Formats: sequence, C-alpha cells, structure tokens
Amino acid sequence: MKFTKMHGAGNDYIYINCFQENVENPEELSIKLSDRHFGIGGDGIILIMPSKVADFKMRMFNNDGSEGKMCGNGTRCIGKYVYDNHLTDKKVVTLETLGGIKTLRLSTNQNDKVVSVTVNMGKAILKPSEIPVKSSLDTFINQPVSVNGITYNMTCVSMGNPHAVIFMPRDTIDTLDLEKIGKYFENHEIFPDKVNTEFVEVWNSNTLKMRVWERGTGETLACGTGTCATVVASVLNGYCNYNEEVLVHLRGGDITIKYQKDGTVFMTGNAIKVFDGEINS
Repeated sequence: MKFTKMHGAGNDYIYINCFQENVENPEELSIKLSDRHFGIGGDGIILIMPSKVADFKMRMFNNDGSEGKMCGNGTRCIGKYVYDNHLTDKKVVTLETLGGIKTLRLSTNQNDKVVSVTVNMGKAILKPSEIPVKSSLDTFINQPVSVNGITYNMTCVSMGNPHAVIFMPRDTIDTLDLEKIGKYFENHEIFPDKVNTEFVEVWNSNTLKMRVWERGTGETLACGTGTCATVVASVLNGYCNYNEEVLVHLRGGDITIKYQKDGTVFMTGNAIKVFDGEINS
C-alpha cells in the first residue's frame, strides 16, 4: 500500500489515496501506522476518497483509532495532494467531510505546486446542544468550569468538532503540563463526545498564541479547527474583531483565521509534503 506523509503547521498525518488503495480496517491501521516508534508516525491517517456530493471525500482517524469529523490542517493537505498529483486541475476544490462540505482555494508557486490553501470552514456553531456541551445557556461563553479541582473560564465552539477555548495570562502556556491535565479536559462530564481544548494567550487584537490538546490524540503541534475555534472565541470575548485576519502562533507554525460577521470562518495555512512511501505488509 502506497502512502504520503504530509503536515500542515506540524499537524502530521499519513495520507492514503483510496482511488488506488483499499483500506478495510482504517481504525486498526491508524493505530498501527501512527506509532512514532514502531510505525510511520503521525497524528493519525487520512483517507482521500471519491465523493458523490463533492470533488473529493475525506475520512480521518486519530492515532487511537477513533474517527474524527473534521481536520482543518488535513483539508489543506488534501488540497495539495489532489492538485500536485493531478487528480484535479481545479484550484477551487470541494471536499466532503463528516463536518460538512468545505471549499478549498489553492495557491501555487512558479512550479505550479500548492504552497498554501484557504479553506471556507463554514459557520461556527455556538449552540451548546450542537457543540455538544451540557448547558442550559444559549451560548457557552466565558463560563467557569471546574476541571480536576481548578476552575477555568471556557468558551465552547464547534467547527464540525467540539472545542473548549481557555484564555491564559501572557507567557504561561509554554509551561503548561498538557500531558498531565489534557485528559481531564478531554473526558470532562459536560462534554458527551469529549472535547478538544485550546489554551490561548492574547498578544494583540490580530495576534494569538495557542497550544492544543486533541481528543483521541493528545497534544499536537497544530489543529486547524482548533485555531478557527480560538479566533471565534477571541472575537466573542472581545479580544479580536470580526472580519479581520488574526495570526495564530502554534508550536508547529502559523495559521491565519478570519471570522466574519455572518459566522463564516476562513482558514489559511501551509500544506507540506514530507515523503512518499510504501508498506509491504
């Protein structure tokens, strides 16, 4: 089976072209291949598939074998893969995901290779029952939640998958022990489908810094949907402004987000091919 290792801002997945390959047990395969010591290594696997409703379809699996609804960094890498490998000649591509159909706009260099992708991520979901988060409120913005004995103010957003955003004082997130505390957020009782958690420093109205704990994976170097949720939460809490680009610094690189007044979120970032490979067994 042939595969391609790619990453967006350090969020790395193993991409499999299902126009050519047949994957019978993606859950088990993701666990096996994602192991960074005994496998290829990655945050999971992403399948590029035919679609009846869009140009292509994406299925993504975390490194624990669970299937995710969306992966923002993964959508950008798929855009690069399908264009650079001549599966399409279009620079505006639609992609079916469990989080809805996304539109990708591809930017190429002088060699006609994709270097960055802007994704219309759709509208942010703020209704607690649809995120989901257990709450009787109309929205879950800056609400106190006790996690393992410590109270944090959370803002919850769905970008096709659930996110809890927590704003921290400047120069504090680098010292957070996410390996210790991340699982308590992921498995908190108010999140029936578990949750991705973003810890954020506000540098100014157009610049943020973020670390992320992803459900089913642990800390990753970047999370596209988490970056989107972070900017949405920043606008809702008055730190950033609608219709302005916000640069978010992550451990794996930078992603730019724009949250429009109508609720639509646009994400722009890189897409990098690391290498091609083939598995014989």
